[in-house]
Amino acid sequence: MELTENQIAFREGMSRMGAAVNLLTTDGPAGKHGLVASAVCSVTDSPPTVLVCINRGSFVHDKFLRNGALCVNVLASQHQDLCNTFARYVEGVDRFAQGTWTTLATGSPVLTDSNVALDCRIGSVLEQGTHSVMFCEVQGVHLSARPGAGLVYFSRDFHHLHSSAS
Repeated sequence: MELTENQIAFREGMSRMGAAVNLLTTDGPAGKHGLVASAVCSVTDSPPTVLVCINRGSFVHDKFLRNGALCVNVLASQHQDLCNTFARYVEGVDRFAQGTWTTLATGSPVLTDSNVALDCRIGSVLEQGTHSVMFCEVQGVHLSARPGAGLVYFSRDFHHLHSSAS
């Protein structure tokens, strides 16, 4: 399918909107899976809810829905290699072999040294275009004892954000 001029301009424009790099993970009846996403944002703190967008064409999309839970692991700069591992699917490779993992209430994998991990139950789902927009209710929060520099994706490349407090 060839992209329209408007779609090309939209994609270029979105590449200029810096976004946190997140590793979405899930475990349950559909198995343990993960994918890298930047389309994540807070919705409300009452009840704590985040919005997560996953492309319906992704091989793990239905697995997240079937498990009904996910964890948003907000990656730090030291996770760039892990991010690259999860961004590529290679048959037979255990992507969870890299990193140290635990679980919270939902059983979704929590990266222990992520800057923050939001353990969520998937609530309502809205289909929009090519993506599912999932409203996820936060069941638990894991804060890193030593948060690292932020990892953001901007202009089709990774960048590290250092805190002015460090």
